[in-house]
Amino acid sequence: MKKLSGRGEDKYEKMTGSPLAKLIYSLAGPAVVANIITVIYNLVDTFYVGHLSAAAAAASGVVMPLMVAVKSVGMMLGMGGANKMSIALGKKDKRLAETLVATSFYITLVVSIILAAVCIALRGWVCRILGAASQVAPLASLYMIPLLIAAPLNCLTYIFNPVLRFQGMAKESMIGISAGAILNIFMEPLFIFSFHLGMLGAGIATAICQVISFVLLAFIYRARGQVKIKLKFFRFAQLRPIFSTGMPTFFRNIMRALGMDILDVVAAPFGVAAVAAMTIVNRIVTLSNSLRGGLGQGYQPVCGYNYGAGKFDRVRRGYEITVWSVALVIGVIAVLQLIFAPDFIFIFQTNPAVVKIGAEALRWQSATLVLTSWIVMFNMVSQTLNHPVLSTIVGSLRRGVVLIPLLLILPHFLSLLGVEIAQPIADLTAFAFALPCQAYVFSALKKEGAALAVSKGESD
Repeated sequence: MKKLSGRGEDKYEKMTGSPLAKLIYSLAGPAVVANIITVIYNLVDTFYVGHLSAAAAAASGVVMPLMVAVKSVGMMLGMGGANKMSIALGKKDKRLAETLVATSFYITLVVSIILAAVCIALRGWVCRILGAASQVAPLASLYMIPLLIAAPLNCLTYIFNPVLRFQGMAKESMIGISAGAILNIFMEPLFIFSFHLGMLGAGIATAICQVISFVLLAFIYRARGQVKIKLKFFRFAQLRPIFSTGMPTFFRNIMRALGMDILDVVAAPFGVAAVAAMTIVNRIVTLSNSLRGGLGQGYQPVCGYNYGAGKFDRVRRGYEITVWSVALVIGVIAVLQLIFAPDFIFIFQTNPAVVKIGAEALRWQSATLVLTSWIVMFNMVSQTLNHPVLSTIVGSLRRGVVLIPLLLILPHFLSLLGVEIAQPIADLTAFAFALPCQAYVFSALKKEGAALAVSKGESD
């Protein structure tokens, strides 16, 4: 077994011995900043595209599920490999960590190239599947082409990002992710308006900046990563634990993509304004998602390292610190969205119909937003602690298993209101299921800790 180097040993001591709150917040800070910058970019993108036309805003919403689905490959393999890698580093097994990361990287490269090629070749059919109306489909097709060309490299950023974070290098990850998003804020209006490329320009600008983020992350990882990525470390035997641990991430993102696609489909009969409004609401809600996710991302490497090191008390105390911090932050955001909902929508679309529909939908989603703190944090901790089935179930309830049937059924009885309240009902259902699952996971962790203590006592 290859042991940790001097720098790796220092990182191990920090992750398993530093005061928990300070450690989690120090890792969460850069992750939150990177997520917020990405969200700001998404909101600015919505702003620019929305000012082209309501159809352009709807086209952006139609393409979003496709890109989420493609990126979910990188997210699944990145999170699966990074989680297992952090546990291996907690056990001081660097060779295992290297095989996990290399396997995640190269399988992502191959699969993402195949997916992107298929989607480009069948983009007309893909637009129809995504529910694009006749006036929206041409714009959606233009927008997705450059995004799909850059998709393989963009997927690989979702390998570098978690692998850096799970090695305790949140700042380095933030730099790579943020650079492309910041650059895109300035490049997108140039390509859309100055070059008069419209939706195609939006796609080209975004694709260029995604490639820049990949190059920067690759350079940073080569210089600072303690776990090297080399083809000789690739092992087919590691695919099973990587897929198993990453599967909750994949299902959550696939369900999210399906949910967004079906949302566009069921909103379409109520007009382009309804589709545009729901697209804008989804983009606004991503701000709270970024804060919640960033705090959770600060906890995950701490969880993995300490679980691997057998320090289960730090795993639980870290979780408690994180979930209550997230609930406080999300609660404040929810209140602001409830009060100022029309103003938030008006920033992106001045069409009165879009503002009215969007404000109603945003208020409904804000009503249950704080409950997602427990849902998402449970997903993260159960994924790292080898409970992928429970993590998949809870995440899928909120994003698909409950949400999708509600979207298909409620509009028939409640018209547009049924579209607006589907997500809060799904949140309530997932929350009710997550609480007992949370108790079960930590009960199992306590038993595992007791068994480990007995084993150490016998060995002594």
